[in-house]
Amino acid sequence: MDKKKIQIIWGTLLVMAGLGVFYRIPQVMPKIVSIEAFSNATGLIQFCFYLLGVLLIYGGGKKIYDHF
Repeated sequence: MDKKKIQIIWGTLLVMAGLGVFYRIPQVMPKIVSIEAFSNATGLIQFCFYLLGVLLIYGGGKKIYDHF
């Protein structure tokens, strides 16, 4: 397979993973809040999840943009 096609596929998968993180955060946060050890740090945990999603989307978007 051509290296450029692999980079496009990889960038697309990164963007899809980032969107998946944004989709799952509202579903996962109530479960995390119910864990007593993490209940005090829910704001930090939620921030980290959103940051992870943004970085995945940015990285995938940059790969796709650099290709074109």
